[in-house]
Amino acid sequence: RAKLLAPYVPQTQAPASASSSSSSKFHRARSGGARDERYRSDIHTEAVQAALAKHKEQKMALPMPTKRRSTFVQSPADACTPPDTSSASEDEGSLRRQAALSAALHQSLQNAESWINRSIQGSSTSSSASSTLSHGEGKGTSGSLADVFANTRIENFSVPPDVTATTSSSSARPATKSFPPGVPVSSRVSTKIQQLLNTLKRPKRPPLKEFFVDDFEEIVEVPQPDPNQPKPEGRQMTPVKGEPLGVVCNWPPALEAALQRWGTTQAKCPCLTALDVTGKPVYTLTYGKLWSRSLKLAYTLLNKLGTKNEPVLKPGDRVALVYPNNDPVMFMVAFYGCLLAEVIPVPIEVPLTRKDAGGQQIGFLLGSCGIALALTTEVCLKGLPKTQNGEIVQFKGWPRLKWVVTDSKYLSKSPKDWQPNISAAGTEPAYIEYKTSKEGSVMGVTVSRIAMLSHCQALSQACNYSEGETIVNVLDFKKDAGLWHGILTNVMNKLHTISVPYSVMKTCPLSWVQRVHTHKAKVALVKCRDLHWAMMAHRDQRDVSLSSLRMLIVTDGANPWSVSSCDAFLSLFQSHGLKPEAICPCATSPEAMTIAIRRPGVPGAPLPGRAILSMNGLSFGVIRVNTEDKNSALTVQDVGHVMPGGMMCIVKPDGPPQLCKTDEIGEICVSSRAGGMMYYGLAGLTKNTFEVIPVNSAGSPVGDVPFVRSGLLGFVGPGSLVFVVGKMDGLLTVSGRRHNADDIVATGLAVESIKTVYRGRADGMTVTFSLHLVLYNVGICLTVSMGVYCLALVPANTLPKTPLGGIHISQTKQHFLEGSLHPCNILMCPHTCVTNLPKPRQKQPGVGPASVMVGNLVAGKRIAQASGRDLGQLEDNDLVKKHQFLTEVLQWRAQATPDHPLFLLLNAKGTTVCTATCLQLHKKAERIASVLCDKGHLNAGDNVVLLYPPGIELITAFYGCLYAGCIPVTVRPPHAQSLTATLPTVRMIVEVSKAACILTTQTLMRLLKSREAAAAVDVKTWPTIIDTDDLPRKRLSQIYKPPTSEMLAYLDFSVSTTGMLTGVKMSHAAVSGLCRAIKLQCELYSSRQIAICLDPYCGLGFVLWCLCSVYSGHQSILIPPMELESNLFLWLSTVSQYKIRDTFCSYSVMELCTKGLGNQVEMLKSRGINLSCVRTCVVVAEERPRVSLTHSFSKLFKDIGLSSRAVSTTFGSRVNVAICLQGTSGPDPTTVYVDLKSLRHDRVRLVERGAPQSLLLSESGKILPGVKVVIVNPETKGPLGDSHLGEIWVNSPHTASGYYTIYDNETLQADHFNTRLSFGDAAQTLWARTGYLGFVRRTELTAASGERHDALYVVGALDETLELRGLRYHPIDIETSVSRTHRSILCGCEQEALDLVPLVTNVVLEEHYLIVGVVVVVDPGVIPINSRGEKQRMHLRDSFLADQLDPIYVAYNM
Repeated sequence: RAKLLAPYVPQTQAPASASSSSSSKFHRARSGGARDERYRSDIHTEAVQAALAKHKEQKMALPMPTKRRSTFVQSPADACTPPDTSSASEDEGSLRRQAALSAALHQSLQNAESWINRSIQGSSTSSSASSTLSHGEGKGTSGSLADVFANTRIENFSVPPDVTATTSSSSARPATKSFPPGVPVSSRVSTKIQQLLNTLKRPKRPPLKEFFVDDFEEIVEVPQPDPNQPKPEGRQMTPVKGEPLGVVCNWPPALEAALQRWGTTQAKCPCLTALDVTGKPVYTLTYGKLWSRSLKLAYTLLNKLGTKNEPVLKPGDRVALVYPNNDPVMFMVAFYGCLLAEVIPVPIEVPLTRKDAGGQQIGFLLGSCGIALALTTEVCLKGLPKTQNGEIVQFKGWPRLKWVVTDSKYLSKSPKDWQPNISAAGTEPAYIEYKTSKEGSVMGVTVSRIAMLSHCQALSQACNYSEGETIVNVLDFKKDAGLWHGILTNVMNKLHTISVPYSVMKTCPLSWVQRVHTHKAKVALVKCRDLHWAMMAHRDQRDVSLSSLRMLIVTDGANPWSVSSCDAFLSLFQSHGLKPEAICPCATSPEAMTIAIRRPGVPGAPLPGRAILSMNGLSFGVIRVNTEDKNSALTVQDVGHVMPGGMMCIVKPDGPPQLCKTDEIGEICVSSRAGGMMYYGLAGLTKNTFEVIPVNSAGSPVGDVPFVRSGLLGFVGPGSLVFVVGKMDGLLTVSGRRHNADDIVATGLAVESIKTVYRGRADGMTVTFSLHLVLYNVGICLTVSMGVYCLALVPANTLPKTPLGGIHISQTKQHFLEGSLHPCNILMCPHTCVTNLPKPRQKQPGVGPASVMVGNLVAGKRIAQASGRDLGQLEDNDLVKKHQFLTEVLQWRAQATPDHPLFLLLNAKGTTVCTATCLQLHKKAERIASVLCDKGHLNAGDNVVLLYPPGIELITAFYGCLYAGCIPVTVRPPHAQSLTATLPTVRMIVEVSKAACILTTQTLMRLLKSREAAAAVDVKTWPTIIDTDDLPRKRLSQIYKPPTSEMLAYLDFSVSTTGMLTGVKMSHAAVSGLCRAIKLQCELYSSRQIAICLDPYCGLGFVLWCLCSVYSGHQSILIPPMELESNLFLWLSTVSQYKIRDTFCSYSVMELCTKGLGNQVEMLKSRGINLSCVRTCVVVAEERPRVSLTHSFSKLFKDIGLSSRAVSTTFGSRVNVAICLQGTSGPDPTTVYVDLKSLRHDRVRLVERGAPQSLLLSESGKILPGVKVVIVNPETKGPLGDSHLGEIWVNSPHTASGYYTIYDNETLQADHFNTRLSFGDAAQTLWARTGYLGFVRRTELTAASGERHDALYVVGALDETLELRGLRYHPIDIETSVSRTHRSILCGCEQEALDLVPLVTNVVLEEHYLIVGVVVVVDPGVIPINSRGEKQRMHLRDSFLADQLDPIYVAYNM
């Protein structure tokens, strides 16, 4: 016996397995019983983590992905020391618990034999990394310890535990490892974890609330503030004033006046030099040319674009300036032309493609500024993307623009008497500078003429510009410091600017240094990047001199990495004459313009000091000098003093603009005439940013001068020096502490290993290692309570860029979130970052079924139960009274209506290949019965396996068995192409059902005995195989009649969604009852035709295919589902051709038609297919209805007449194959939206459509006549109210009689098939447990009986649910969320696999509050599905653990 059982007995960890799903409902005693709450991991996950953190060793090992193992599946090498019982628990209850555990284990071992049905080929029960708690319906207590380990994250594993060692890769399971009886479970657990558990104290139980009150509010654990955190101690700061703005006698009243002056008096002076691609000067614009060309442009704009009466432009209108970065001359002319014409220029980037990075937001800016005209150069216009007929394309999100070319030859010379209107500068707008926020939205900062002038004056004074100086500008001349110095202040002081475009910098990074050397420039405007590039290319140029520079203005001096760039540049170029005091960092922002700039120093004077700040202090917004190790320090350099004529204060970054204390970090605000005046067209944002009045700690305003928020974070240090430590846009607040994105970038760049990766010279292996290193180093450097959520490595130059080569951050973020970043390596560590998961739900102990019932009555809720029509009142013809058995009905039909066709089988072409009338079926069945008696020497009651393709042969063989008194077992035949996968299942059913004989066709008989079959199974031990292709014409002496209707009619073997193979026994009484219920529900009689496109091997599919027609006399048109693969139209065209009113199909058939024919509806019409005849189209399933699929099917085929009310589903389970079926009368199926959060608490709360976290559920058809349903708490077995989710229990005449096992396990039979409610049922009805969770809801509709209709909604299989943190999750909900995340799921290519990892992790976290541990990406088609199209999730998990999936990518989220 042991030998026979060895391959099929599951490994004994199943009952205590951490995986809810792996222990099948049919093979797990479902006794109630209190669970010990102390060992519930969902209560303790946080505590365990805290304890682990405490016990962590000082030396940090590299974080490696860990996989979790089930308690029992431990390799023998693991330590098996028994736990120290003295420390196991404080109370003597622990001893009782130990005894219970050992008893449970002992009993589970003895019952192992009865779990034969658990076995299914290739499956292994090791617990998966992501599976979780079982249901605790009293798996004894043996599960509770396992639960703890299933959910505890073990943080200091340095090696991933081997999960493959315990799983079997052969087709059958390995024999069980025998444990000595009575060994407590805990000894299988590593002692380390055991000790850890022992340290956990008993949690305080919350007061028992009224248990029927719904707990919808998610309780989030709020991190308590650290009592030791540093707090600011200084006094409140006072605003800091800059030096007064000196009145210089020759400063002009307006900038245009300066241009007029130099253009007329100093016409030959150079104003701007442009370079060609190689970096050589190509054109110099003089002040005279600038003046004359600007005048021509101003005149043209105002007078030549429209007619005299209807000019296109009026003063005050906004105009877009679209000029490439290598053409500063044309831009400068256009900018001053606009100023002279009093129209407002809005400089923007040149759009390169229709969908440029950030282009849509630029379009929003143009629209909000009301821009209809764009100025550009002829060359630029030619380069813009065009449509076929030569027009410029309509850029995404842009308004319609008129393009005007400003090249000189297209401009009209102004008449002698025309003069531009140059008034003294006032508050009217001069130009609009665009600014991109961190979300990627673009706003226009409006600068007034007076602000433009004052800013130029302040810059001239601060930088000490003098007439005729040469400056080199590497920055973008369209905005920010590049515009302010190179275009505006330039003209004010008659400077000569040499503009070095980005395109030149890319090919020759040293070009700006060479320009300084050649032109003996006094000032250079650069960014840190330019310093960095010049250092990289330094070897090329030995003989450059930077001794002429009195100012090297570093415009991003506010970045944390600017210090090191400046230092490195100085150390390299000091030998080339660069003076240390010439380095002048400055801080700027589009709103406040220049905030502060370091003045050029005096030679020999000491250089300004650095601030070495504690990162820990900064994260609390406090300035503390760092005294700890260098890793946690931030060194910042000052950005000089406040601008002349300005005033600065520091306010708190959030809440009202309260002044900070002197040792506190805040947002820098500036008040001066030189600053932006508003965001164009955004009044609300403007008030918040440009009109800030600071308040003191009491909340009263300090003075009445409005300040402008700069968006920079910093403080004013000793000597009124300004220090900037970050940007408001880069602020990240984590657990109440503030961090700056720039610091993280700086930290990342400082990691050695990054440099290899950065230069793109690392192969895949190094990269993975580098990722670990980077993570480790970044982790250390960010010792400030901050985890890295995701680290992605992308190939060089693949990130979206801004026009001047920076990384387009908002666009990168968008690519990341939509899964189009395509990283080449990714590492996610969500466990360390997510600190605000909802608290685990603690189940209230001691609430029995009686109090639940009372609670429901108090709350006015009815007990959830429903029933179909009463069979007693339904008159049927005398068929039922006369014939008790299906065999008698067939004989009666063969005499009464011998030529009435019962079955019609179609092939892929839609032609009839075989029919069977009543008489033909009867005759053939007799011949098969005589063969069984003669050849097979079978006795009544022997089991016979029927191995046939879907067709009429299967039906005749079935009735042949009944005629001979044998018990048929229908089995899906093995697939010739994949024998190794399909034959073991056949073999297993043959063995488990103890079949005495196999009936099959000649082809299949040859296949069973073939050499290929011998490679998969032992072919010598098949029972007798009889082929029924050519039968002798021999009559049966007498047809067998069972002595009672309780005798077995057939066995129904099927694989459940949890991958369990179970056989159930169907008696003759159940068969007749089932056929009668279906006949009444669907109103079937002999003149009707139905079309069936289902697999005929188990469940309702088999009943409809083989039994119903014989009972009701209707004609069944049989369509084998596999024929649809070669002809998708087959099913629908058959329904249309035969004008079928009722048709049955499976989800896989419906999905095939939806995907394959969805876009061919017109073709269906042209073929004359019309579905208006269909009254019911029923999907046969044992799962939650797939609403989206049925809806799409109805919508798609509405155009060919399918009624939206026709499509419905059935619901059946192993214990009862047909509980619900829509039928013809009665109300239409209803749908409801339920709240997913409540569902996790086993509560049902209806919400409106479109509510967040809502789930659409559809009723599973109407309950069949004679069927009663009640919703029960699976743990207490007490009835529930209709607002609760519970297990569906069923009572009906056609419930199966029990499981078919070799050694009957009576307790399991009783628990699943004949169980009673623990309370509230005086009649002591016997119920069968379906193993599905659902709820009943009373609707407003009227049922056939005239009462209000009760709808049954199925939510999912109890065995598949995951219990995590005390909440119940259904895999299908998580899968639905995941499948929505990316278009490539189900149909993508391998390159996109890595994009999915963060998306999947994000969506499961956002929608379900769960942290994904492992993400496995496999090829389409790897996920095993059963014949009904349902996923076999357990198989999938087991194949992954046994390393049989060949995944594309496995990500271990650490």
